[in-house]
Amino acid sequence: MNSTLLKAVFCLIASFSLVACGKKFDPAKGAPPATKVIEAGNADVVTVDNSQDFPLTAAARYEAPSQLSVTGSVNPDINREVPVISLASGRVVDILATLDENVHKGQLLLKVQSPDITNAFDTYLKAVNDEHLANAALRRAQDLYAHGAIAQSMLEQAQDTEDDAKADLNAADQQLNTLGVDKNHPSDIVNVYAPINGVIVAQNVTNAAATGVTYAGTPVAFTIADLSHVWVLCDVYENNLSQIHLGQEARISVNGYPGLTLTGRVSDIGPVLDPTIRTAKVRIDVANPGMLRLGMFVTANLIGRTREVHASVPSDAILHLHDQDWVFVPAGQNHFRRIAVQAGNLLPGNNQEILSGIAPGQQVVRSVLQLEATLEAQ
Repeated sequence: MNSTLLKAVFCLIASFSLVACGKKFDPAKGAPPATKVIEAGNADVVTVDNSQDFPLTAAARYEAPSQLSVTGSVNPDINREVPVISLASGRVVDILATLDENVHKGQLLLKVQSPDITNAFDTYLKAVNDEHLANAALRRAQDLYAHGAIAQSMLEQAQDTEDDAKADLNAADQQLNTLGVDKNHPSDIVNVYAPINGVIVAQNVTNAAATGVTYAGTPVAFTIADLSHVWVLCDVYENNLSQIHLGQEARISVNGYPGLTLTGRVSDIGPVLDPTIRTAKVRIDVANPGMLRLGMFVTANLIGRTREVHASVPSDAILHLHDQDWVFVPAGQNHFRRIAVQAGNLLPGNNQEILSGIAPGQQVVRSVLQLEATLEAQ
């Protein structure tokens, strides 16, 4: 390629470069559009047409004892749990009660066929015969001694034999009573009765199973719990243990029965902390009106010795939404701000205690019914 041709090519490339450099960028051709910022609204702020339609009220001052809220569960009072044991070992031939059943003291629960009864009655009959023989021998010895036919030592020996025979007879008779056998109507079937009133919380036997204290089967056929009083066991963090003392009042709220409040007393503070979560078990004794069931979750408010100042507002001023309590406070012209609060106990006059969230004297909307509808519309 000669020099003239090279110069022509270089000039053409230079011309294209100058055109490209002088050309302006057009954003509409192939380039992404500019980013637009859209401001989201505040879900906690409600805007109304006229704030005068929503009267305000000042949160009142309310003094109450300090409280510590903890969670726990319902458990049986182990002092009121009684095992049902058949002292006669054998095979279960009939079960007359079952798990979760309410039973009363003296109610027949099961029947056990036991060879222990046969052996015990055999021992009793032999003791009766031995005592009769010993008693007859003693009477003869007394008669012979009175006539000078035997020495006093022989009379004493006969008396000792009679005393031993009586002791054996009493022991055999007591054994039958322990096993629940009527010696006048003997049978190899033993009846097992409920020792207390309560609920069967455990059943360890079935028909044809072995039971008793000497066989391979379980010695405890049933466990009966008196649930008229129960324990509420709570986990209390070590930082809060200084607020707990024996005999302290506790108000129990049951998750399964909203509005129900029971009163109990702290009866024990565990001496050992859980090394994982650093809590101690606190036991509360509670009288059971009948609806508490073992394993229920409850909330215990432990009433302290010191008094605290809280706010109180009309119950209608509280909005219950998504497991949270809220109140509305003024936030400028025609605006109200929603504030989360922790509601406490219901107070006289349709008021409710506020444990946290607002202070006494703070203005809140007296009734949230209209604001609730406005919030849903937004």
